[in-house]
Amino acid sequence: MTAPAQAGRPLPPDDRRGRRWQATTWKLAASTRAVAAGLVPLLLAACVPAQRRPSWAIYPLPRQGPGDGLAVVSQPDGYGLHLWLGIDTSASGICRPRWSADAARLFNGNGSAPFSSGLATRAEFFEAVARPDVRRALRQQSELLCQRLQPQRRFQWLEPPRQASELKPQRWPLLEEPQLLPDPERLRQQEEQLLGAPGAAAAS
Repeated sequence: MTAPAQAGRPLPPDDRRGRRWQATTWKLAASTRAVAAGLVPLLLAACVPAQRRPSWAIYPLPRQGPGDGLAVVSQPDGYGLHLWLGIDTSASGICRPRWSADAARLFNGNGSAPFSSGLATRAEFFEAVARPDVRRALRQQSELLCQRLQPQRRFQWLEPPRQASELKPQRWPLLEEPQLLPDPERLRQQEEQLLGAPGAAAAS
């Protein structure tokens, strides 16, 4: 048996080889555990049928014209989100996205004729926009929409809200103008004049 080395004296060759072998064994065991831990989620995912997993397909799905809609297949069986895109021109010379967290529900997202109806949950919206590939597609479509509707303005990217606390109430200045809400009595008189009502003739 080899006597233990005294302090300050080098280990014999046999002890040095034994310790190197032990350290190498520990490293291999740690690497094996790390690889196994990484394979477990992949094996579990492989056990789920493809139709029961979201495909996360992302593609333009226009509503009225290019750039105003994006489909995101975030649920199994082709369900997902139809993100409706708008523009904000409140800043002079700038066109940027106008966000709404109330996306439409996407159906048949993996098929040849996807469509949307109703509303999806805001939690699904936040889950989708947390993905870098979704945000890249949103930026491309938003820039396309600004170029189509406001080509004279400079496009400015604005990140979508990632949580409920980042949502801001939208203002629509044109709809708040008083002149867009005519006086009901005046409107009634104009209608009577157009219809040739007896009351209108008597008043004249």
